[in-house]
Amino acid sequence: MDLFQAEKKVNSKKTEPLAARMRPASLKEYVGQSHILGSGKLLTRAIESDKISSLILYGPPGTGKTTLAGVISNETKSFFEPLNAVTSNVAEMRKVIDAAKKRFDLSGQRTILFIDEIHRFNKAQQDILMPDVEKGNPILIGATTHNPFFSIVPALLSRSLVFELKPLS
Repeated sequence: MDLFQAEKKVNSKKTEPLAARMRPASLKEYVGQSHILGSGKLLTRAIESDKISSLILYGPPGTGKTTLAGVISNETKSFFEPLNAVTSNVAEMRKVIDAAKKRFDLSGQRTILFIDEIHRFNKAQQDILMPDVEKGNPILIGATTHNPFFSIVPALLSRSLVFELKPLS
């Protein structure tokens, strides 16, 4: 990255939609989902103790799945690597996983691989993630609007904590 790329990245923040600019960056700013987040709740304890494992977040659109993944990344000081299952492919996933391994080896920083609409990956694409998710690098956070017990392969589910996000009132 050179000076001009860094400058473009800084200025791009100004052109983001208001909702993206107003997104919570910490657990204290995150509102809602008190059934999974709050004092003494499993997910809150895991985040605060920096013992986060792979997660599947599911719920209707607009419930904060993407935002929660970003908050987890910020709170655990992990590198955030977002992918969308609609536009991504196996080659891109392998590239991200290799970069996560190198990042951890060089700096000790973990990577959160956030896959939006993970239910759109077929069985073979989901299976590609298995060896690395088992080792915990990267940490997978998948987001889906579909019931993961029908749309995610059982092997990946068995290695992830599943949390349902409810519609906001």
